[in-house]
Amino acid sequence: MLAKSCHLPLGWSIGMNFCHIIAKMDINPVISAIAKIAPATATLAIKQTQRSETVIRIKQQFGLNPIQPPGDTISVYVYALIEYGVYKPEPLLKLFREKEIQKAFWKDFNADHPLIFTPEIEHFLDWNILGDEIRELENINIRQEFEEFYQVFVSVAKRTRTPAEVLRDRDLIDWKNHENQKYDYPPEFQSLITEKIKSFCGRKFVFTAFANFINTNKKGYFTVIGDAGMGKSTIAAKYVFEHKTICYFNNLQENRNSPELFLESIRQQLINRYQLTNVDKDDLSTLLVKATEKITTNEKLIIVVDALDEVKQEPGGENILYLPKTLPDNVYFFLTRRRYEATKERLYTEGLKKEYLDLTDSQYDKENQHDIQEHIRFCLNNDPEHKDGLQTWIENKNITPDAFVNQLATKSENNFMYLRYVLPAIAEGKYNDLNLTQLPQGLQNYYQTHWERMKMNDSSKKMKVMILFILVEIGTPISGEMMFDIVNEDECDVDDILNEWIEYLKPQTIDEDICYSIYHASFLDFLKAKKEFKPTRKLFEDVNQRIVDYWERIQG
Repeated sequence: MLAKSCHLPLGWSIGMNFCHIIAKMDINPVISAIAKIAPATATLAIKQTQRSETVIRIKQQFGLNPIQPPGDTISVYVYALIEYGVYKPEPLLKLFREKEIQKAFWKDFNADHPLIFTPEIEHFLDWNILGDEIRELENINIRQEFEEFYQVFVSVAKRTRTPAEVLRDRDLIDWKNHENQKYDYPPEFQSLITEKIKSFCGRKFVFTAFANFINTNKKGYFTVIGDAGMGKSTIAAKYVFEHKTICYFNNLQENRNSPELFLESIRQQLINRYQLTNVDKDDLSTLLVKATEKITTNEKLIIVVDALDEVKQEPGGENILYLPKTLPDNVYFFLTRRRYEATKERLYTEGLKKEYLDLTDSQYDKENQHDIQEHIRFCLNNDPEHKDGLQTWIENKNITPDAFVNQLATKSENNFMYLRYVLPAIAEGKYNDLNLTQLPQGLQNYYQTHWERMKMNDSSKKMKVMILFILVEIGTPISGEMMFDIVNEDECDVDDILNEWIEYLKPQTIDEDICYSIYHASFLDFLKAKKEFKPTRKLFEDVNQRIVDYWERIQG
C-alpha cells in the first residue's frame, strides 16, 4: 500500500518492484491504438463529442474494464495513459512509454513532496531526441502535460479502491486535500485554466499595471473591467497559471457563482497552502488574517477572482461575495467583471486602495489592437488546427497576411471571442462565399449573421431554436436525454442539433452523462435578447411550458 503519497489499493508494491515490472512492460500497442483510433489531428467537434466513447473503445481493445480499472500498478498506468493520451500528439505518448520516464514518475509519486516535473525528467528531455520533437510541437507545455498526467493517474488509482479498503485506511488524509496539495491551483479549475491559456497572446499592459499596483500599495483591490469576450477570464487564468495564486472562477452556467461556494473554495486553498487549522467556521476576513501570519515579510498573498458580474447574491449593502472592507497588509485581490453602472458597485472599502483598469477605455486602444493582431497572426502561422485553412482562404481571396491581420482585427472590435468563432469558420470554409469586407462586424453582429446563415428564423428550424432556448431557460448543464424528454423528440435528432451547435456549447461529463451548457456569456446574452423578438417570443413561451410539463411528469 502507498501510505505516503496516495490512497491506493492495498497490496500495491512500490520502489524496485515497480521498476522490475516496467522493465518487462510493452505499452507500444497501447500507444499505437491511441494514435490510430484517436489521432491528435481530429477536429475540435470530434474531440468534444467522442472523447469518452474513444477512451472506452481503446480500453476494451486491451481487455480493460471501461468503468472499473484493475488494481495492479501497471494496469493503472496503462489505464491512465489511455485516459490522458486520447488526442495527444504521438511524441508525448512515446515519452510516457520510456522506462526512464516511468521510473522517474514512480519515484516522485512516492516522495514526501512530489515535484511532478523532476530533474530526471528534464535531463531525459535534454539528451533524448523526443525532447526536441516535443519542443517543436505547437501549444505544448511539457510541465503542464506532466501535471495533467499525474492528475489522471491519481484519479484512476482512486477509482481502484473498494469500500472495504476505504474503511481499512481511516488514517489516510482526505483525497481532496491531498490533490490540492499536489497542484498549484484547485483541480476544479484545471481544465478551464488549461483551455484559456492555450493560445494566449499579449495583455502585458494589464499585468504591468497590476505589478505596479502591488508594488506601490500595502494592500488593496485591483479590478479588470471589460465587455464579454474581451479576454478577462483568460487574463485571470494566465495570471493564476504563471504565479500559482489562490483563485476562484465564477460561472453562472455551472451554478458555481455563490458566496458560499466561493468561501468554501478559498478557505480550502488557504488551509492547504498555509496549513491553517481550526478555521472551518471562519469568515474570509479572519482567514486572511491567519494566513498572513504564516507568510514572510516580503511575501504577498494574491487572490484572483473572475467574473464578479456572474455572482448570484441577494441585493444589499454587503460587498459582492462578502469581500472584506479591510484587508491585512500584503493581501491583494485581482478581480475581473463586466462593465456596469457605478450605482451597482458592490465593493465598499475602508482605507483601502482600489484601482480599475477598463479594457474598453480609449487609452488602451493601441494595446488592445496590438494583442488582437498578435493573436490573429499566431493563429495564421502557428495554430496546427487552423493555419492551413486560414492561409488557403487568404490566398484564394488574394489578400496579403498583413491585410488579413489588420482588417480582421478591425472587424473584431478588440474582442477575442469574436476571433474564437470567426477564425475557425474561415479555416473550415464556412465563409468561402464572402470576402474580407463582408465578414460580420463585431461579436453580436457575428452571432446574428450566423443565426441567419443557419436559417434559424425559418419555421423548419423550430426544433433547433427550442434546444438552444432550453439551455437558456434551464441555466445549468443538462443532458441530451433530458433535452429530448422536454421537447419529446427523437434522441438522434437532438444529438444532431447539439453537434451542429457544439462550438457554442460546453460539453462536460456529470455523473457519467454528457451534459451541455452555453459556452460563453456573450452568446447567452444574444439568445436572451431573442425573447424580445416576435418571431421567437412564442417559442420561448412554448419552451417554458414544455419544461413545466417535464417536471410534472418526473415528479408525479
